[in-house]
Amino acid sequence: MTTIQPRVMTGSNGCENMTGMAEKTGSNPATHFGRQMRKERLARGWSLREFSAKTGINIGNASRIENGHRPPTAAVAEACDHAFPERRGWFLEFWEELRTWAPPGFRDWSEYEEKTTTLRDWYPGIVTGMLQTEAYAHAQLRTYPGATPEIVSTRLRARMERQQRVLFREDPPQAFFIVDEVATYRRVGSPEIMAAQLRHLLEVSAMPNVTIQVMPAVEHPANASGFVIADDSAWCENVKGGFVYTGETVAPLPALFDTLRGECMKVSESSALLERMIGTWNRLGGSPATATQTAASA
Repeated sequence: MTTIQPRVMTGSNGCENMTGMAEKTGSNPATHFGRQMRKERLARGWSLREFSAKTGINIGNASRIENGHRPPTAAVAEACDHAFPERRGWFLEFWEELRTWAPPGFRDWSEYEEKTTTLRDWYPGIVTGMLQTEAYAHAQLRTYPGATPEIVSTRLRARMERQQRVLFREDPPQAFFIVDEVATYRRVGSPEIMAAQLRHLLEVSAMPNVTIQVMPAVEHPANASGFVIADDSAWCENVKGGFVYTGETVAPLPALFDTLRGECMKVSESSALLERMIGTWNRLGGSPATATQTAASA
């Protein structure tokens, strides 16, 4: 029996793609950009003041970029390519990658997701990224340690564009989403954001190619991680990161997904629950779970 390993992609120019770099450096790509900028500056024996004079990059900005406290801009990348011509345009190319930053390994997933005819999506405890509103996604992305406003904005744009490429393309896949009931109670952002997010789920569920069911807060076999299946490929994620799997490794996952669906509420029951939770968020102005706990202790 052949074992199919997670795919680790390599760019056509011989360099690892940015997600691979992020995995290897253990940091976000903006930090890697800064390290490379400092490496080239020090190799020439330039002080920050000399570097600034040669590139036109403000000394303070250069220092913050080198230390990973500020993401680079296109102008900074172009200035670095001009100052370090032997890198053959690496800085601007890397900056372009940075604009569509995704978690390690996820960039490789898009080639499968954007071509799939069937999509099965399950994430425990939170509304999946494919169904998030912009406000919900923004509130969630802000929680990541070290995520600057610029990085949050970049990731948010990539997430919204992903939804358009997959769910709203001309030939969208037949999509099945399992929403964890816990996610309808967990506050992300504010009560207003939660109510709008749940309304969005109802709106998307009305699309002819989309089925959304709610998984009750009961025991089931897929608490450990979220996964998305695109035909015969899968993206599997845990707290450390994720990988793209293909081949025979993926074979058991559709059955596991169907097992989850078997434990779910009916589509009509799921819609009714979402309607109730919208009213609950609007009425309480706070987390329904917190309100229940407060009432029980009174």
